[in-house]
Amino acid sequence: MAEDNNKIKNRYNRVSKIYDLMEKPMESMLMDDWRKELFEKIEGKKILEVGVGTGKNLEFYSTDKEVTGIDFSEKMLEKAKNKSKDKDHVTLMEMDAENMTFEDNTFDTVVTSCVFCSVPDPVKGLKEIRRVCKNGGKVIMLEHMRSNKPVVGKIMDRINFIPLHIWGANINRQTLKNLQEAGFNKEDTTYKNVWSDVVKIIEIRNKK
Repeated sequence: MAEDNNKIKNRYNRVSKIYDLMEKPMESMLMDDWRKELFEKIEGKKILEVGVGTGKNLEFYSTDKEVTGIDFSEKMLEKAKNKSKDKDHVTLMEMDAENMTFEDNTFDTVVTSCVFCSVPDPVKGLKEIRRVCKNGGKVIMLEHMRSNKPVVGKIMDRINFIPLHIWGANINRQTLKNLQEAGFNKEDTTYKNVWSDVVKIIEIRNKK
């Protein structure tokens, strides 16, 4: 698994210079609206963003929050640090989502945005999120995953090797199932489909 982590990290380091440019069409068409909807769900003061990347979400955090953003790609974090120079409420750290160094029950809200397609062991990463999020805290996620439509899901399975090879990203992850395997309660999890049944905004009340 460490080898997988290193391969994915190296891929993101390589594309960090052009990452925002590559995603700009999708951002302008859809992602901005989805992000705004996601960030309306934030609660509390202490916020963790897992997989902060180049820092595209940083503008959505109000200055009364204490925001910690982590990513395991140092080159992506360099981009994020440039965007956070005038944001004293933001702290950025190089850290692996599967092995966080925070104490248990640290954060009021944990945020992810298109992250769990590329975490090598998604259940382990989600367990870490559950651990560092306070009891009664909130986890909010904007994630793409495998379609439940039989034909579409099978196509995603067949072509998954392409984005996996290029980005280290899987398009056929079953994130709702992984959340339950990580210990989150199904009855405390709600979601909204924002693009077919592939892209979802997920909201979880973390009850331990």
